[in-house]
Amino acid sequence: MLGFVKVLIVKLSAFGDIIHALPALDDVLARPEVDEVHWLVDSRFTFVTEVLPQQVQVHQIALKGEHPLREIRRVVKKLRAEKFDLALDFQGLIKSSVLARLITSKVYGFDAKVIREKPASWFETSTPAHPDEMNIVQQVRRVAQSPWLSEEQAGQAIAYTPPQIHKSFDAELPEGLQTLKPWVVFNLGGSFATKELPDQTWLQVGQSLKEKGYAIVFCWGNAKEEAKAKQLNEHGLGYVLPKRLSTPELCTFFQQSFAVIAADTGILHLTAALGTPTISFWGPTPRERNAPHGELDYHVESNPDCGPCIQKTCDNFICMDMIQAKAIVQCVMNIAHKLEKK
Repeated sequence: MLGFVKVLIVKLSAFGDIIHALPALDDVLARPEVDEVHWLVDSRFTFVTEVLPQQVQVHQIALKGEHPLREIRRVVKKLRAEKFDLALDFQGLIKSSVLARLITSKVYGFDAKVIREKPASWFETSTPAHPDEMNIVQQVRRVAQSPWLSEEQAGQAIAYTPPQIHKSFDAELPEGLQTLKPWVVFNLGGSFATKELPDQTWLQVGQSLKEKGYAIVFCWGNAKEEAKAKQLNEHGLGYVLPKRLSTPELCTFFQQSFAVIAADTGILHLTAALGTPTISFWGPTPRERNAPHGELDYHVESNPDCGPCIQKTCDNFICMDMIQAKAIVQCVMNIAHKLEKK
């Protein structure tokens, strides 16, 4: 592909999925042929794109608004005028592939055999998958590199590269937080019910860590999580954030944290991308595919016979009950030991 190339990335959502795509974005930005990179995101997740490098031009589309068809026409007309040389569909859904194809004629996407919604492959050039690319980060990197891969390179597995956020943040944090160091963050959200850890397990972890000298800070993103945090904190575990933090505030907060304990959520993946240690617990979603695998990212798995099922509801909900508090606490101790040796 000769000359300068103008690229559109279509990655509409969600929080964690956008973080997973950061190494692929780095691959595109590093290409000497690439002159401009644009990113199309669902307006509900525009806040996540605040972590993207400044040279990336972000466009948003309100697919869940009052007039989605009118919105699609508006965005397609606007982005067609940009005259992109190619689009990269990092989503793998019908809506993302159709949008990309309406905007430009040359679209690259996931392997038709593994794509999330099979008809999406009808509108784009499929990128043959490699069996050793187990993690979603590797799979998205494959799509990002596909326009430039030689036949020899296409036959080689693309390495896992931990997502990284290259921006620096220095937002003001809530008053009183700085007196709590070292603090461990409890992120109670789970994006769906089958990812949520039982309250009793949170309490056991909190009590153990408090005895070991760590402060506990409860992080929340909606009214339900805030109420749960306040209820758990009735036991005197620590500190509940007084407000929902903005993206710059979240980044500053996590960068100053000792570690973050979370389910497979956007918060987990954001924290890992900032270089802060994480402890995550896994049951309904597959660790190999979704988890961060940096040097200071620890995982606790339940491994039930019925999982990972990737289900949002369950009539036999056992996988989170199988996660042991002592295993999570041990991960925190392992992180402390590793950091002391550095």
